[in-house]
Amino acid sequence: MPVLAGPTGSGKTLLALRLAEELPLEVVSADATMVYRGLDIGTDKPTPEERAKAPHHLVDVLEPHEAMSVARFLALAEEAIAQVLSRGKLPLVVGGTGYYIRALSEGLHDLPPPDPGVQEALWAELEERGLEALLAELARASPEDAHRVGRNPRRLVRALEVLRRTGTPPARFPKRPPRFRYKKLVLWPDRAWLFPRLEERAKAQFARGLVEEVRGLLARYPRMPTALQAIGYKEVVGHLLGEYGLEEALRRDIRAVKAYAKRQYTWFRHEPGDVVYLPRGGEEAYTGFRDWLRLHFGL
Repeated sequence: MPVLAGPTGSGKTLLALRLAEELPLEVVSADATMVYRGLDIGTDKPTPEERAKAPHHLVDVLEPHEAMSVARFLALAEEAIAQVLSRGKLPLVVGGTGYYIRALSEGLHDLPPPDPGVQEALWAELEERGLEALLAELARASPEDAHRVGRNPRRLVRALEVLRRTGTPPARFPKRPPRFRYKKLVLWPDRAWLFPRLEERAKAQFARGLVEEVRGLLARYPRMPTALQAIGYKEVVGHLLGEYGLEEALRRDIRAVKAYAKRQYTWFRHEPGDVVYLPRGGEEAYTGFRDWLRLHFGL
């Protein structure tokens, strides 16, 4: 299966839309935020009209109060891939959530089911002791797991829950092999090209009504579920709670999205398997990806 990955803002969504209109493709999203209904502006989600022209899967499948685990993503994505293949189309996996793509292509550790009680205690401990202290505990037991969870609190809590309950870190559990094989193309634009675009995109999202979108989400989900911790949303939530002004919210958004892009560069730099890096953007990225699809998949 083809995979189109890369840092946020590198043009994956527009590229996938364009090619899915021209070629017998359907898009399987590997984006941890686009799964949520109502999170549209801050994710640059394809519109319903665009998705009518180019079918997308795993977009708008959950309410913001629902949790999306990597295991749940894997089950949904592999089922979507199988359905697309049954229609005689080629599923194109598109996204920047590296952990999702890694699970699809490398398999997932077969972990015990979550224990809500242990997780609730860990969330309280995280609030009291801070992220660094718990991350250090995980790193002592398993540097591999510490690298994998990064600074994602939800993944950190899950990894420590498994470690404390079983005495074994997640990385030492056996893996379930992947259902399909993948070839990956990673968009790899120069940061001098990408970062100004990230700034302009953030400004455009605010101008298009991101604050109003978040205000509506907070009214429906006042307990601020995991979905509202996404980049852009979290920064606007702080503004709406009166912690800082609108300009500061935009500055924090830009700073956060650039930091996220840097983490994505680090993650995808070590992507395993059959990987090609495309150090171009814009029209050159379209031509390069189309040629890659034709070469490897006969399209």
